[in-house]
Amino acid sequence: MLGSESSEALNAFVYWVALPALLFGAMARVDLERVYNTSFLAAFAGASIATWVVFSVIGRIAFRLNGAEAALHGLNSSYPNTGYMGIPLAIAAFGPDAALPAIIAMVVSVLSVALAIIPIELSLRRHSSLMSIFWRVAGALARNPMIWAPCAGLVWTWAEIEIPVFAATYLDILGAAAGPCALFSIGLYLVGKPLRDGGMELASMTAAKLVVQPALTSLFILFFFPTNPLWASVAILVAALPIGSGPFVLAQAHGIYVRRTSPVMLITTVLSFPTISLVLVLLGYS
Repeated sequence: MLGSESSEALNAFVYWVALPALLFGAMARVDLERVYNTSFLAAFAGASIATWVVFSVIGRIAFRLNGAEAALHGLNSSYPNTGYMGIPLAIAAFGPDAALPAIIAMVVSVLSVALAIIPIELSLRRHSSLMSIFWRVAGALARNPMIWAPCAGLVWTWAEIEIPVFAATYLDILGAAAGPCALFSIGLYLVGKPLRDGGMELASMTAAKLVVQPALTSLFILFFFPTNPLWASVAILVAALPIGSGPFVLAQAHGIYVRRTSPVMLITTVLSFPTISLVLVLLGYS
């Protein structure tokens, strides 16, 4: 009904319109004093970055991926579906106070996407001169909505400017479209695509996301960077979530690694039901 090019068109809307509205709106309304939980930030971000780096290297060496593909292999291994699974699940499991650490975890995850853009841009322009690479990468980062939107939101928060009601409402309407449209775009892309290609790559990313990242996060936040039990529980729960739509949006926008990113999202989502249930039991939820 929508045609073969509908996935790219819908993804472009998410990438350039809906997602920037969501990111700017979220960051522009953050209470900077309440989010300053250094233990939580160090543990969750540290485990995410460690997972991303290790599995980017595994993608590069074991699967002979180029730099851009390896960066997405690592991102798929460490990017949780916080917005549409993590926040409501955390609230349902631990009460309304769990919303704030879940939102902070979502912001940290979005910033990890921004970091992944750097090696992607470097890899795509590796045959240019060093100065040319620098300016092109800097320009690409400045134009990328996953970077300038949350940065603009942080500046807005720091300046303590209130968002007008009509603008906040408009941002909420656009931002609410990001998740459903991204997921619909993924479904459109999957039509007719084989899910068995690259079995070992898919297995690597699935194991990283559902086992390695929550295990590393538990180690970091329980032993190296301890914090209060609620925030620790939310960090572990979010780390155990399946892959979110951010990597797919980024992969399709750059035209790389899409045929691995879309099926692994489906696989981790299906397999996460028993793994998340186990995590909740271990965290004392019943």
